[in-house]
Amino acid sequence: MKTKIGILYSTVDGHTLKICNVIKEVLEEKGNTVKLFSIEDFQGNVADFDKFVIGASIRYGKHNPKIIEFINQNIAALEKIENAFFSVNLVARKPEKASPETNPYFIKFLQTINWIPKTAAVFAGKLDYQKYPFTDRLMIQLIMWMTKGPTNSKTKIEYTDWDKVREFAVLVNNS
Repeated sequence: MKTKIGILYSTVDGHTLKICNVIKEVLEEKGNTVKLFSIEDFQGNVADFDKFVIGASIRYGKHNPKIIEFINQNIAALEKIENAFFSVNLVARKPEKASPETNPYFIKFLQTINWIPKTAAVFAGKLDYQKYPFTDRLMIQLIMWMTKGPTNSKTKIEYTDWDKVREFAVLVNNS
């Protein structure tokens, strides 16, 4: 019997979706049936899956409120099955802030919900100033300046450790 896995994501610029697609690919290679949903489009039921993965990116220090609302409304169902959560943020580009135990956004996230995912990860995202609207670009440049990151408006860097993403998918598969 194939394991049915749901992956729900929230993304601002599309990078979290890219990460989800790599996770989906690894899980499908392991023989699972995987369905991928945007938080905007999910109409299903968590209980329809054997495992459920949630991924969300950070913008201005916060995960999408719809992700938090979804978790709060589905805690009972999530806790009955294997579950996982991952956060995507630029702070995770720093090795000392690249784990669930050390990433300030992940720690803050756990304090806003009454759920502890069984499997958790933090992935560094992508910085692409030219893709951002003007105001976002200025705000992100300010944040990067404050955190000693690149501020050149032509900067385009993908910080994601794809091996770490694949390792997470294997952990989800084996859970």
